[in-house]
Amino acid sequence: MKGVHRFGVKGKLAPRYVGPFKITEQRWAGCLPIGVTSTSGCECRKKRVDTSQIEIEPDLTYEERPIKILDQKQRATRRKAINFYKVQWSNHSEEEATWEQEEYLQTKYPGFLSATTNEYV
Repeated sequence: MKGVHRFGVKGKLAPRYVGPFKITEQRWAGCLPIGVTSTSGCECRKKRVDTSQIEIEPDLTYEERPIKILDQKQRATRRKAINFYKVQWSNHSEEEATWEQEEYLQTKYPGFLSATTNEYV
């Protein structure tokens, strides 16, 4: 029996780690279900999105379109330089803007990059 581990003797499956535990305190209440109010409020319910302007497809998706370029940067690899643009999308705020490659924007939205780059610079 030398070197053989049995349940309850050693390791993660020891009896002290198995079973229901008594909850002694609650550290973070988190977000309450809708309809339940709290005196401190909840950050996740403070932002509301106006969905009346969004055209939802039958498969519950909607089309995103770039609105404007907020920032531009260039990353250099060993062989080439890649341009990135921070793009604000339709139905989203500036805080939710994403960095997109120049190649992706040119292929997916051909006229957008040439029209907005002149305005950005």
